[in-house]
Amino acid sequence: MSHKESENLLDKIVSLCKRRGFVFPSSEIYDGFTAVYDFGPYGVELANNIKQAWWKTMTQYRDDIVGLDAAIFMSPKIWEASGHVKGFSDPLTECKKCHTRLRLDALLEEAGIFADEKMSEEEINQIFNKNIKKIKCPTCGAADFTPGKKFNLLVQSNLGNFTNDWTKAPTYLRGETCQGIYVNFKNVMDTARVKIPFGVAQIGKAFRNEITARQFIFRTREFEQMEMQYFVKPGDDQKYYEEWKATRWKFYLDLGLSEKNLKWHKHENLVFYAKEAYDIEYNFPFGFKELEGVHARGDYDLVQHGKSSGQELSYLDPATNERYVPHVIETSAGVGRTLLAVLTEAYREEELAGETRIVLKLAPKLAPIKIAVFPLLKNKPELVKKARAIYDVLKLNWRCEFDDNGNIGKRYRRQDEIGTPYCLTIDFDSLEDGAATVRDRDTMKQERVDIAELENFFRKKI
Repeated sequence: MSHKESENLLDKIVSLCKRRGFVFPSSEIYDGFTAVYDFGPYGVELANNIKQAWWKTMTQYRDDIVGLDAAIFMSPKIWEASGHVKGFSDPLTECKKCHTRLRLDALLEEAGIFADEKMSEEEINQIFNKNIKKIKCPTCGAADFTPGKKFNLLVQSNLGNFTNDWTKAPTYLRGETCQGIYVNFKNVMDTARVKIPFGVAQIGKAFRNEITARQFIFRTREFEQMEMQYFVKPGDDQKYYEEWKATRWKFYLDLGLSEKNLKWHKHENLVFYAKEAYDIEYNFPFGFKELEGVHARGDYDLVQHGKSSGQELSYLDPATNERYVPHVIETSAGVGRTLLAVLTEAYREEELAGETRIVLKLAPKLAPIKIAVFPLLKNKPELVKKARAIYDVLKLNWRCEFDDNGNIGKRYRRQDEIGTPYCLTIDFDSLEDGAATVRDRDTMKQERVDIAELENFFRKKI
C-alpha cells in the first residue's frame, strides 16, 4: 500500500468512526480539545468487547492472575520513587518561526532518521544537528529549531493541595497503571492467597502530556491501558518472558488480526531498569507501530517502592523458606490502539452492482451489535409486534438492535458499516411458516431459520 493509499485509509476510518458513532472528537461543540477523543455508542461497545476479551484471557481463563483497579490519583511519592518525576520525558523542540512544539524523535523519524526517546539530550541533539538540513517544520516548512530538551510527560493536578502555588508540590494523574499494581503487591499477597509465579491484571485510564499527539486515537493524552505484571522468582525471567510473548501474540490472532500485519520489534536502547523489551507492532495505515509492549523489568519497581516506603515488598517462598524480591514480566497494551488495529483489519470496500459497500468484518465476539432485528415494513403492526418479541428474547443473550427505519437495503448497509454479523428479518411469510430470514454480513447469503431455533442457531454462530 502506497503512502497516499495509507493516508486515505486512515481518513476513511476516521470518517466512518464519526459518521457511525464509534469515535467523536472530545468537546467538539467547543471546537474540540487536542488529542482527546470520546467513544460513541458503537465505539464504547467495541472497546468493552476488547477489554472483556483481554480480561477473560488474562484472569478468568487462568488460575495464576488476579485483578485490581487502583486509583487514578496516588501519592506523589509513588511517582518520585518510580523515577517518573525526574525521568518520564520525551525530547522537545520548537520551530523558531511558527513556534510549533514538536517531539524531536518523531520529527527525525519522519525524515527517515532513527532516534529513540530514551536517548540523552546530548545524544539526540547530536543526531539532530547532524541531520538538520533534512528536517522541516510540518506546520510552516521552516528549518530553524531550538535545541532538543527533555519535557516531562506527567500531568500535574492540585488535588488535595490548597497552597497558592500548587505546581511546587503537585499531585499527578497517573502516567501508567502499573505503579498501582506495584504498591498493592503486599495487599494482594496478604489477601488473595497467591504464590509465585503469579500476576496482577488491571484495566484503567492513564494520562500523558504528549508533545505531538497524532494519528487519530493511536497517540492521545488520555487513554486506557490493559496491563499485567507477572511476578517470578529471580532467574526464571527468561522462561516466563518467552511464554508471555507467545501468549500475547496469540491474543491478537484470536481478535482477528492477520499475522502478516503483526511483527516483533526488539528495543535496542533499553531504559535503565529493563532487562529485555519487545513490542508487538501492527501495520496501521501509517505503518508498523507499537500495539503492545512485553517487558522484563527485573526487580526495579518493587525495590524502589520498598526503599521509599520503608515497607517489606519481598516474597517468602513457603516451600524453600527463601526470601527474595520477585522479578517482573510486564505486558502493556492500549485499548485505543487495539481498537484502531481491529478497525483497520476489518475495514473493507466491496463493489456491488455499481455501488460500493463499506463493511467492517469484525470477529463476531467483538462486533458492537451481534444481531439486528428488522420488521420488513414499519407500517405493518403485526410484523413489528413479531419482530419486537423476537428482539426482546435475543437481547437477553446478545447485544442486539431493533431497526425499522428505511428500506431493507439501507438497513443492511448501515449494519454492514458498524460490523453487525447477522441481520434477521420478519416478513409476511414469517407469520405463516414461523421462520425468519437471517442474512450473513460477510457472505450476504440469506437463509430461513425457524423462530423457535433462533437462539440455538446464534449460539453456534456467535
